[in-house]
Amino acid sequence: MGRPNRAVQAAITQRRTDAVDLRVAGVGWPAIGRKLAADPSINSDGRAYPQGYGIDRYRQGLTPPSDKRLIELACRDVTKALKGRAAELSRSTDELRQLMMERLERLFFPMYQLAMRSGDYWATDRAVRIIERECRLLGLDQPVRAELSGPGGTPVQVESASMDELERLIGLAGGLPGPPRQGACAQTSSAVRCQVAERGGPCCNAGQPTR
Repeated sequence: MGRPNRAVQAAITQRRTDAVDLRVAGVGWPAIGRKLAADPSINSDGRAYPQGYGIDRYRQGLTPPSDKRLIELACRDVTKALKGRAAELSRSTDELRQLMMERLERLFFPMYQLAMRSGDYWATDRAVRIIERECRLLGLDQPVRAELSGPGGTPVQVESASMDELERLIGLAGGLPGPPRQGACAQTSSAVRCQVAERGGPCCNAGQPTR
């Protein structure tokens, strides 16, 4: 099979565009396959879609493709169309990046010459900022690493807490519903209160003077 001419290629491109549009609109694969089928007998619109699915079989008078085959063809169309759009977007992005680099270069050289000739601090600052922008645009900056450490640069200490300690912290935060465990006391800003004692239970602070 030879390479399709411009008219055929344009029809195939339009078919792929229609497939993507239908899929974006939420149309299912079987419905897309039938809507873009070449054979009017299975085409959902009852017409011969130009360069539709199964065009060769339709021209030869053979049976139209099965639903499974129509789904495969529709999926292939959408995949190729999206890949083509991604490649086009990538080319456009590269062209725009190159255009921005040329603009930055035109801004850089006057500032650079002024800084080198007269030592102008403002021109030096502008030149450095343009260089920084170019580095970000080209992805030349190294990623910044952040590292957490304890006092004096020592490793951060991670301690495990017991159930009693966790319940004490919960009590300080306002408490949770339900009876507390024996010995679980909550400390307020004004005094040491035993929540267990308030409910008639034994207190771990019994006999200890309150401050």
